[in-house]
Amino acid sequence: MIDFDITAFTPVSALIGGGLIGLAAAVLILGSGHILGMSGIAQKGLGTLPKLSWQLVFMLGMAVATWGYTLMVGFPDYDISASPALLIVAGLLVGFGTRLGSGCTSGHGVCGLSRLSPRSLVATLTFMTCGVLTATATNFLLLNS
Repeated sequence: MIDFDITAFTPVSALIGGGLIGLAAAVLILGSGHILGMSGIAQKGLGTLPKLSWQLVFMLGMAVATWGYTLMVGFPDYDISASPALLIVAGLLVGFGTRLGSGCTSGHGVCGLSRLSPRSLVATLTFMTCGVLTATATNFLLLNS
């Protein structure tokens, strides 16, 4: 197991990760004309079952890459203090939000902004603002409880 510190800022790995996401988005849009938005890819990939689609293969590739990485580096050692029910509700709320916003952070924040989409700018500003407010409120409540 590797020690995992969620508060540690590692600019090199962040730059490498961001560059790989940007490269993947560029390859996908230039190679096929499709936008790298995970919520849309997941919706279409799962909607095509039982036949195989590029979206389903993409999702399987993400899972296999994560599995391969953890085999090479190890799985981070951290505790999740939330209950399984709370995690399920949180996941459903994220899914609802991506449907409501017609996309997710990768679709709007990475691909939409790079295409200068006004709708993606509004969506990105909205979810970033909500994220900052939620983190600030949570921090305040935890520190003052």
